[in-house]
Amino acid sequence: MFIILVVEKYTLGSKIILGILFAVLAYMLLNYAMRMIEMGYVLKYKQPLYNHFYFRLRRLNKNQKSVLTNQFSFYKKLTAKEKKYFEHRVASFIIDKDFIGRDGIVINDEIKILIASTAVMLTFGFRDFYIGIISKIIIYPSNYYSNINKAYHKGEFNPRFKTLVLSWEDFVKGFDNESDNLNLGIHELTHAIHINSMKERDVSSIIFNDSFKELSALFSENESLRDELKASDYFRKYAFTNQFEFLAVTIENFIETPQEFRSQFPEVYNKIKQMLNFKVKGY
Repeated sequence: MFIILVVEKYTLGSKIILGILFAVLAYMLLNYAMRMIEMGYVLKYKQPLYNHFYFRLRRLNKNQKSVLTNQFSFYKKLTAKEKKYFEHRVASFIIDKDFIGRDGIVINDEIKILIASTAVMLTFGFRDFYIGIISKIIIYPSNYYSNINKAYHKGEFNPRFKTLVLSWEDFVKGFDNESDNLNLGIHELTHAIHINSMKERDVSSIIFNDSFKELSALFSENESLRDELKASDYFRKYAFTNQFEFLAVTIENFIETPQEFRSQFPEVYNKIKQMLNFKVKGY
């Protein structure tokens, strides 16, 4: 009787182990199959198979919601469902990052909400919106002196230290005039997103990076388009410093004056829209 019980227990244990192994294997195969299906979808449509999927939506507190509603105009362009997703992402982004004040600046809800909202706006078409290469966000009251290159800065992104640095005075100025195509937050966050896309292999990073390569190829093959861009007054001259600055400037223009951008340079506009997977009304 004892031997039979031991054999039965052993058999039951083996079945449990085999069941667990089978479940793990099935999950791995399903996950692989879904990735292959999505990559096929990405290659064909240049966008993720899905964008928003959350088990629980985070919410902002009353003061945070007030800042978002009253001070971030992009939020007003969203549908009711999109607003819930946007709030969730803003709340999640704030939790994920360390906000650090320098030279006496006190970190408050306004600072956190407006910086996080700018990041979420730029990545609203991404599935992974965290911009993982950013760990710390340092805010100075105004322009600050950098010991690295011995010069004053309004903002910068340091990938080595995973740090975004901003002058609050200049960040706010970027939203005072929302049609001048000058926005410090958009500019510096674009640098971070660009570098992040080169390091990560999530679907949104792949689309962003591949779209940037397509944009570069477009300029390489079309000399007349390059000449038109340089001759135009639409993009400020700083855009032609290098490819990183060009992208940051064009995305500033894309966000602030989309209709004019699309009218003047439709090919470039469509590549930026594809890059960001931007499907918000008005774009």
